[in-house]
Amino acid sequence: MKTFISGTGCLLMPAPNKYRCRLFFVFCAVLLTFSLTAQEQEVVLFKDSILPIHLNEVIVISSYQKALEHAAHHKPLSTLDEYLESSKKVNMVKRGAYAWEPVLNDMTTERLSITIDGMRIFGACTDRMDPVTSYVDVSNVSDVHVASGQQGSEHGSTIGGALDMRLEKSNFRPLGWVTAIETGFESNNSAQIIGGELNYSGERFYADTDIIYRKAENYLAGGGQEVGFSQFTKYNLSVNSGYKIADGQKLLASFIFDEAVDVGYPALPMDVSLARAFIGSVSWVQDDFIGGLTQWETKLYANSITHIMDDSQRPDVPIRMDMPGWSDTYGYYTQARLLKDNHSFLFKLDGFYNRSLAEMTMYPNNPNENAMFMLTWPDVRTINTGVYAEDVWKLKESTIKISTRLAVQGFNLRDEFGFNSLRIFYPELAQQQTRFLKSVGAQYQKKTDKMDFRGGLSFGDRAPSVSEGFGFYLFNSFDNHDYIGDPNLRNEQALEANAKIAIPVQQLKLGLEGNFFHTRNFIIGEIDPSLSTMTIGADGVKIYNNLAYANLYNVSLDGEYDITPQLQLSGLVSYHRGTDQDGRNLPFISPLAYSATLQYTQQRFTGAFNMRAASDQVNFNPEFGEDRTDAYMVFSLSLGKTFTWNNDNIFVKAGVENIFDEFYSTYTDWNNIPRMGRNVFATVSYAIN
Repeated sequence: MKTFISGTGCLLMPAPNKYRCRLFFVFCAVLLTFSLTAQEQEVVLFKDSILPIHLNEVIVISSYQKALEHAAHHKPLSTLDEYLESSKKVNMVKRGAYAWEPVLNDMTTERLSITIDGMRIFGACTDRMDPVTSYVDVSNVSDVHVASGQQGSEHGSTIGGALDMRLEKSNFRPLGWVTAIETGFESNNSAQIIGGELNYSGERFYADTDIIYRKAENYLAGGGQEVGFSQFTKYNLSVNSGYKIADGQKLLASFIFDEAVDVGYPALPMDVSLARAFIGSVSWVQDDFIGGLTQWETKLYANSITHIMDDSQRPDVPIRMDMPGWSDTYGYYTQARLLKDNHSFLFKLDGFYNRSLAEMTMYPNNPNENAMFMLTWPDVRTINTGVYAEDVWKLKESTIKISTRLAVQGFNLRDEFGFNSLRIFYPELAQQQTRFLKSVGAQYQKKTDKMDFRGGLSFGDRAPSVSEGFGFYLFNSFDNHDYIGDPNLRNEQALEANAKIAIPVQQLKLGLEGNFFHTRNFIIGEIDPSLSTMTIGADGVKIYNNLAYANLYNVSLDGEYDITPQLQLSGLVSYHRGTDQDGRNLPFISPLAYSATLQYTQQRFTGAFNMRAASDQVNFNPEFGEDRTDAYMVFSLSLGKTFTWNNDNIFVKAGVENIFDEFYSTYTDWNNIPRMGRNVFATVSYAIN
């Protein structure tokens, strides 16, 4: 298999020019000057009546009448992937211009819990080309709650953390009818975006409807090189509604339809002809429940995903393949709170049933030869039932949070053909298996006049994913190996320690944060030289295996300085490291990365200048298909203004990304696919009051 990228290839250009590095050092000097100046000034205590204990980040995307809220982001109608990548904690693995895969604490999908409004959803692609984040859009998401490590266990068993995408709801505010139309254009890939919303909100009923359409052609890397097969087309429609039965009793419902067609993946040997999702839920919310329990919420949900990979548009493939996949999930949760003295308890019962099935049909170039068929996911049925509880204990100047989750997860291989295929490697394989999952954590937070400290310890485990446990000859183009699952894998177990200290000093805010994961039974693919490949051109076969342990470290320093009430400077520096028990570097570990933003906001005008950079990646591992990625530094600029016309509001924003047209690739770019070059964008949002 080959990676099809038009042009001269993916060789990276030299490191950033010296004058750009000087700009960065000037920025550092300015930031240091601000820091020293602020330290000479009087310390101010920032009071908070409710002490937040979660080590969370909330990525705000929009609020009701969101056409007026886009000033917070440099590109209002960017994809949800770009919003996530702009956060402090989340990185994204890119296999093209669409459907990037979230990375949190240097861990990807199988080690995270990713939900939409608390609903569990699982992709239908064996190559992880359809992460859960690809089935929503900024048009229907209000914010994304990012929880690190076991702070995310409220949403399911996890190792690295959780992302919960909260849907936008008007929540019975008496606003009447609200309409907005939005459109945007990007020069680099001729992207066209158009969307609209029609909402009604009253004291007893509300209904929010959103629709958005995106179409993009192949994009250009720095220097004008076209990246072939990077086009995509996407449609997204959502409806959210609520009816107030009585005071304190509400019935809510939501529905999302998302479809992407003609999606190219230049870093992979195959594209996607269709990725379609139906996502729906019904919720009952009641203020008072039994006894002292309050805020009772019960949700029933269902979602169905169809994902079809094919290579029919690729020239000169060794053998043509179709690879459809399906994932259906049905679930529920019910939760309530109890306030007693200085304690705030949360009790939650949840569960889901998932069906994952994927197949591959190979069509030989010789029409006289028979097509070859196999199941890559053998119709795996997963049933999970869990109980979660937490106690947030508020003291005078500190808060203690204790949480735990217990879950039972069962697997059942329903397809006899797929089951017998796996028995070639595991003759004693049982058709069903049951696993017990557990999590416990403690967090401590203390605020004083001079600082805010948070720290904690936790333990959690997870079951192998469908691919890790039951995958059958899944080709990984990153390391050019076929992968086979191991149903006998042990649960992955992680002991986590985290700490954060924040120092607010008048206009300056500094934060130092770090975490450490010691993960036993770390699951990763290891070469089995006794097995033959299925994919033409593959270098070998890997079977998922438990390592003795792996260690992950993440440290970051961030700062914000209010130069004036309208002008703010912020910056972030992060360092990451990951090794196994033999000292080998783990894959997809970020090099030293840093970013800075100069933001100006004054009434109806906004402006921002951004810098994003990383050092050379020196801690890579060729065993996992990695190679060295060079240092880079890119700059972006955006300007926005709100106008009033006939008592309606029009928000216009324009900007330039990658101003110097840098040709570069990052550690998360699959097979060194180059990033987009210079891109001029413009968006218009018209809110009709």
